[in-house]
Amino acid sequence: MTSRAESGEPEGLFDAPERDGAIPAEARAKPPAAPARGGAEQPLAVRMRPRALDEVVGQGHLLGPGTPIRQLVDRDVPMSLVLWGPPGTGKTTLATVVSHVTSRRFVEVSAVSDGVKRVRAEIDLARRELGMTGRQTVLFVDEVHRFNKAQQDALLPAVENRWVSFIGATTENPFFSVISPLLSRSLLLTLEPLGEDDLREVIRRALTEERGLNGAVTLDPAAEDHLVRLAGGDARRTLTYLEAAALVVDDGGAIDPDVLEKAVDRAAVRYDREGDQHYDVISAFIKSIRGSDVDAALHYLARMIEAGEDARFIARRLIVHASEDVGMADPTALQTAVAAAQAVEFVGLPEARINLAQAVIHLSLAPKSNAVITAVDGALGDVRKGLAGPVPGHLRDAHYKGAAKIGHGQGYKYAHEHPGGVVRQQYAPDAVDGREYYRPTRHGAEARFTEVLARIRSVLRGAGDRR
Repeated sequence: MTSRAESGEPEGLFDAPERDGAIPAEARAKPPAAPARGGAEQPLAVRMRPRALDEVVGQGHLLGPGTPIRQLVDRDVPMSLVLWGPPGTGKTTLATVVSHVTSRRFVEVSAVSDGVKRVRAEIDLARRELGMTGRQTVLFVDEVHRFNKAQQDALLPAVENRWVSFIGATTENPFFSVISPLLSRSLLLTLEPLGEDDLREVIRRALTEERGLNGAVTLDPAAEDHLVRLAGGDARRTLTYLEAAALVVDDGGAIDPDVLEKAVDRAAVRYDREGDQHYDVISAFIKSIRGSDVDAALHYLARMIEAGEDARFIARRLIVHASEDVGMADPTALQTAVAAAQAVEFVGLPEARINLAQAVIHLSLAPKSNAVITAVDGALGDVRKGLAGPVPGHLRDAHYKGAAKIGHGQGYKYAHEHPGGVVRQQYAPDAVDGREYYRPTRHGAEARFTEVLARIRSVLRGAGDRR
């Protein structure tokens, strides 16, 4: 079997190479030195792969004392895992490191290029190895969600009988993309995008360690900030961009934002997520949507995405705006905004940029109304002023024993027993009876509610009494 490393194909960040035997302890402790400037032998992302769990950056919730992976490694027992997370977060890394530190045989299958025949052949080989030597096999299936149901079914006997330790990696929600029998037999571990501090640690190691760039170049703080934003939580992308920039400068040179921009062909967006730019851009974004300038709104959306703004923050602002500035003028706007937020969670960037853009376009072109926020803030304002008062007696709870004796529920008119489901009756406390908080506009769908509300209020207050 030819490994991806032997064929020249990149194996992904921090993947350890395939092997027939366990890596000797001395080799794991002190790996061979790599060319200082990223020679043709291996990319920087490959050279910087962790060789032990303690070298893995990020994913502290999975690697701390007492966590499932630590327990599985320490006890060296058969396991079945499904690793779910965005690209570049270390799914393949964990699989290979676990196999190395436990001295298991490691086999990688790609659901993109391999089929059931390859899977069954590897399972048969693992059974023979287990029977003859007692040595266990880690069967790592990358992109397992790309296997169809029949292909995933082929894994079940091996997992059920523990002929292999199955580890599947997926970037898609496994509850939708992995069959239930396989998922129920596996421990699901969720990997998170690497945080800024984690990415900076990856960069620091790559710049200074012997197997990385070995101090051949330095990185300006501004360029580091831009590199972290470009990475989007993906360590592999971080190292790929860093290596491209390092090839541009001379030994001992410094990588500044201009060098980084030229190397990766991505302009550095001047944007501080904790400074004025953050507040100014999101303000301009919302005001552009409110003003129905769809092109300006899309510009600010692109600016935030490119600068590495949290997509969940953008989605939350769209949800608020859908009710605050569109409201009942287009009730479907809120549905679109919520759907975009769910897409951010399920899909993530970069694909979710499309869902966010759809929501921005919908909200920008929708008829506008601030009647919803005006209504709720008006009601809140009265309550804060002390305009509350007791609930009218006929509306009070009358279900418990003795309620009728104190007059609760007496005189209540059941709306469904009257024409149109509306009957003259006081609902509000005396202190605010007659207050009109919701004042619909005649924009879009809200125009219909203007007419409906006028008829309802006329019945509730006596004009056109339907009793």
